[in-house]
Amino acid sequence: MEPIELLDGRVSGLRWRGGDVPVLALHGWLDNAHSFLPLSEHLGGLDLVAVDFPGHGLSAPRPDGVRYHFDDYSFDVLAVLDDLGWQRANLLGHSLGGAVSTLVAAAAPERVNSMALIEGLGPLSAPAEKTAEGWRKAVARSRPRNRRVHAGRHDAVAARQQGSDLSEASTRLLAERGLVEADGGWQWRHDQRLTWPTAHRYTEPQVIDLLAHIEAPVLNVHSDPGTGLMNQRMFQLRLAALQHRRETVSCPGGHHLHMLYPERIAPNILEHFHDAA
Repeated sequence: MEPIELLDGRVSGLRWRGGDVPVLALHGWLDNAHSFLPLSEHLGGLDLVAVDFPGHGLSAPRPDGVRYHFDDYSFDVLAVLDDLGWQRANLLGHSLGGAVSTLVAAAAPERVNSMALIEGLGPLSAPAEKTAEGWRKAVARSRPRNRRVHAGRHDAVAARQQGSDLSEASTRLLAERGLVEADGGWQWRHDQRLTWPTAHRYTEPQVIDLLAHIEAPVLNVHSDPGTGLMNQRMFQLRLAALQHRRETVSCPGGHHLHMLYPERIAPNILEHFHDAA
């Protein structure tokens, strides 16, 4: 494993040069590249690069006055692929990273060879009639606030676990890259603007259209039992929209199943990427 800096130092990440199959790993919201540390131990034979999205981990935040729009991550990914010199690559995405991967694959099919999506089959959606409501919430709640300082690393880890299914061990892995020492204790370094409500969501028909235009073969990995991110009917309709779905794999462990049971899903992921090479 080696650290890597991309886009003139604006994007940080990790690289495992174990083979010739190029794979870009994209983490979930408020996570970082360490999300893929447990899985990396089981993914030999790949040239695996895991990056921190802007505002996450060690990557630079967006400029002042700029919001974190979901769509913009897709342009970040394409820029990273350019910087790596990868004209065509495989995408390994968890949660937000999986949603971004679907958008990249639909928008630039010539750049994506295959995808493995972990708990990330397309972006979150909202009904069209909720558009104004979403905008009002975004305007009302997008305000700077004092960053919380935790007395110790343990307190910061416990705070990150609240409201999530992250185990303590998984959270500590994320903390190695996500915590920074501050006056009086420790802070999570992610940009606070990431916690502001989004002003825009796709409608479900738009998500289905994106999924239907993915030309790359897709391996979908999801938690069983489900995490409640989407209902079963929506999940099945999204699966059905994929034209080149190669396999669907279920695994216990909740939303961060790839950190808890990497050895269970790694063989499927390896086979998927090698078959697509």
